[in-house]
Amino acid sequence: MSQSRGQTRDAYSLILEAIDHGDYKPGDRLVESDLAERFGVSRTPIREALQRLETQSLLARDGRSLIVASLDHNQLSELYLVRTELEGLAARLAARHAAVEEVRVLRNMVEEDKAFVDDPSALSRANRRFHKMIHLASHNRYLVQQLDLVHRTMALMATTSLAAEGRGAVALQEHAAIVEAIANRDEDGAYKALKNHISEAFETRLKLSADS
Repeated sequence: MSQSRGQTRDAYSLILEAIDHGDYKPGDRLVESDLAERFGVSRTPIREALQRLETQSLLARDGRSLIVASLDHNQLSELYLVRTELEGLAARLAARHAAVEEVRVLRNMVEEDKAFVDDPSALSRANRRFHKMIHLASHNRYLVQQLDLVHRTMALMATTSLAAEGRGAVALQEHAAIVEAIANRDEDGAYKALKNHISEAFETRLKLSADS
């Protein structure tokens, strides 16, 4: 890989991570020179990274400026519909293909994540790690790629559904049920448990949106 391509990938990852962490929120304007200074990268890879993010609909045009995109109600519904099916498929395949060690890691994650139940931000990061492990345990590279794209788009949501009162504890119970189904090689059970988990998260997000 050339140095330029490496810098572009790094610039892309840095900007995406900043959006994911909420440093840049939907509607915020991204300026090449500011980003280059912040990340210590030249403006060319920053420009190329911004173009890539725009192509992926993570950034939008506002006149001549690029801003972090936002999701309207219909886009949110479309995203969750796709996510529900893909995540369910990942759980089904994980129940079929996951190694014993992968199941053990998932179980450990559920236990460790109980420490974050009252910290929505930390729990959100742990939640992404948990779902990523299930994606990998599906042992299907094409599914993993599609879910990576879905989860990148999830970064456009300014808040996490785990911030809702009581949702964190319930979500961890749902995680435990998913892992048990995977461990028991119950493909239908894993599929249904993960689809239900995403459906509950979507319903919680809709309630948060309505309240705000």
